[in-house]
Amino acid sequence: MKISDMKNLGAVNGEKLNAVGIQSAEELRAIGTEKAYLRVKHLVDDGACLHFLYALEAAIQDIPKKELTEEKRGELRRIYQSEGER
Repeated sequence: MKISDMKNLGAVNGEKLNAVGIQSAEELRAIGTEKAYLRVKHLVDDGACLHFLYALEAAIQDIPKKELTEEKRGELRRIYQSEGER
């Protein structure tokens, strides 16, 4: 499956992921949310935001991002904040 066909991502985010070597939904799932986010943030979009991180996780889970649990959102916020401190 193409990344752009996954829930929450679309063409622009698909292009960003493709630019860092993630070409398919299967590759994204294998790499995982945090590593995919960090690749994009460090290599193609240093402004990658928390909502992009939420979108990645929700796409991997195949759910709308509004359905992410509060626990998962907290986990993702910690990743985002730790990156902002670097």
